[in-house]
Amino acid sequence: MLQLDMILNISKIKTEALLLFCKDLILSYQNQNDVNENNFDIDKEIIEEFNNISNDMLKQISNVTLPNQYYLQNRKHYRIKSILGAYNFINNEISINLKKNEEFNPSMLYFSLLALWFKELNKESRSKEYIYFILYPYSFVYDKLLVKMQNQDFKKLNIKMIELAEKIIYKFDSYNLK
Repeated sequence: MLQLDMILNISKIKTEALLLFCKDLILSYQNQNDVNENNFDIDKEIIEEFNNISNDMLKQISNVTLPNQYYLQNRKHYRIKSILGAYNFINNEISINLKKNEEFNPSMLYFSLLALWFKELNKESRSKEYIYFILYPYSFVYDKLLVKMQNQDFKKLNIKMIELAEKIIYKFDSYNLK
């Protein structure tokens, strides 16, 4: 492991893996409603606003990551292999933990993963390429989707997503690349 640390920037590898995971999560739910609006009676403006945030996030993530095909074509390269290993760690942890949850809000999940990584853990705080994610005003979105949210069931779902993100991110932070 010591030798790997000298060759690779572990934090950048994990950050890229997290961004790739979030990109895939956004893309997989992009043209669908993240949660069934009818179940929660959520204001359409809030849904539109969060869809716009997701579109902006997707653009920014795409600016700092390579196309998915690149990762697949170069998966044997030690750096890409490490990124994909970290990506799989996140994916597996979320899959294990989501089996326990009935409802799922992928927008709040990816958003919380990024907020915890860049704001709470202060990862890549000196990297210019991640400046968008470092400076992003996550608190405004949390304020809108938690504090000002009138629907208590939707608020509870969002809190579950934040708790899941915390569990995953803290495990991911201590994850050792192989």
